Amino acid sequence: MIELLTETATQEPQRIRGLEMPWNRVMGSTEGPASAARALGPWHPQEFMAECVEIVPEVGGMMTFVFRRSDGAPLAFRAGQYVNVAFPVNGEDRDPVDRSYSLSSSPTKPWTFDITVKRDPTGLVSPWVHENIKPGTVLEMLGPVGAFHLPDADRRARYLLLAAGAGITPIMSMVRTIHSLPGQADVVVLYHGAEAGGFAFHKELAYIASVDSRVTVFYSLGDRSIPEGWEGLSGRLTAAMLNEVAPDANGRQVYACGPEGYLNTATELLKKVGVDDTSIYIEFFSGDRQTILEYQAELALAVDIAEEIAEEIAQSAEDYYESQPTAFGLYEPGYDAEGTLKATGLPLETADPDAPCPEAPDGSPEVGPEAGSPDASSFDTVGTGSLTLSFMRTGINVRIDPAEHILGAAQRAGVRIGANCKEGMCGSCKVVKLSGQVEMNHQGGIRAREIDAGKFLPCCSTARTDLVIDA
Repeated sequence: MIELLTETATQEPQRIRGLEMPWNRVMGSTEGPASAARALGPWHPQEFMAECVEIVPEVGGMMTFVFRRSDGAPLAFRAGQYVNVAFPVNGEDRDPVDRSYSLSSSPTKPWTFDITVKRDPTGLVSPWVHENIKPGTVLEMLGPVGAFHLPDADRRARYLLLAAGAGITPIMSMVRTIHSLPGQADVVVLYHGAEAGGFAFHKELAYIASVDSRVTVFYSLGDRSIPEGWEGLSGRLTAAMLNEVAPDANGRQVYACGPEGYLNTATELLKKVGVDDTSIYIEFFSGDRQTILEYQAELALAVDIAEEIAEEIAQSAEDYYESQPTAFGLYEPGYDAEGTLKATGLPLETADPDAPCPEAPDGSPEVGPEAGSPDASSFDTVGTGSLTLSFMRTGINVRIDPAEHILGAAQRAGVRIGANCKEGMCGSCKVVKLSGQVEMNHQGGIRAREIDAGKFLPCCSTARTDLVIDA
């Protein structure tokens, strides 16, 4: 029996040229394709409820959560995109906390979809997710979104996929997708991890590489100690390593995902080995102009199709962004002729829970931006410009030019506003506008209902009038 199972020499499969996503021809058809087929095309982001149906433990402190849409529809997406999930971390009666996670499953299996979350013990959301999401849990989601994805059709289909840590999640979606499709392709995966036993999906990657001659997978342990018997690469990403795994990197489309430092290094090294900027795709919120334009096109299409489609694309993309809190690189102090501009802030006061609510002259409870607020006229004023931003929590007035983005002026003055992307995509700088008008050109980082509630993104907003801001 063993002899019958002995592997014999086999010829390579004969394949059609290039790769084409299964929905590509449906989307380009003018003959009115069946609605069932059209439903599988990733047309636009939308809000939906999804039920967890399975939990799969992964190595490296990661967990895969398998979901299906509650309405029974497929989730049509492109390999590499992500969904925004509202997690009731603080209880069902409080506002949920939004996080975005890449889809790690293949869109060729659209009836269920996976998100893989790495637990960060210091994080707010990921520990809650690992401890509370179970089969049967229903969550509100928005997606799919993101310009970091494989093309719908590629006649050459030659890719170099770079991943570090939790950055493997969108890369895994790409590998699974390519493996599931017919067509010629040449895929090299370089996966950096912290420890030999911490490479998520390593068994599946090994299987795919063993049965699909189009896919080659390399592992590297970075600069950690190398255990006995390790057969992979070692050391951080270098130009020599890129040349070793993909000598023809300058002829490939490169997709990279991982922590910010890794991505910055990858971008510089790829240029050194001859890869053109137009062939590099990075899972950065602050992506290149083409990425930003793709986000804008997605949102414009969504608005045209249905007004009720939400606009939030926020992300701390994968959970590794959670380990890089928005307070990191939070602000830079501004300077004037006398030195550093400093915000003194307001004194802390103990609130009396039994104290009566202030009343308006008509006897009704006083609400609104001025209820119990300090007088902004007593704040120090810094900067120059024709408009004034009054930051009530910080206790400072900032003069600003109408053409200047609010976030930059605020941070230079010492106002603590967290920010990641600074492009209106991630939503991390969201603050409340107590009064005044702004002009906001966001890329999906804020929901319509949040705008109605007075929130805005200072990174992509300019002041049209004087503003009073709760920051």
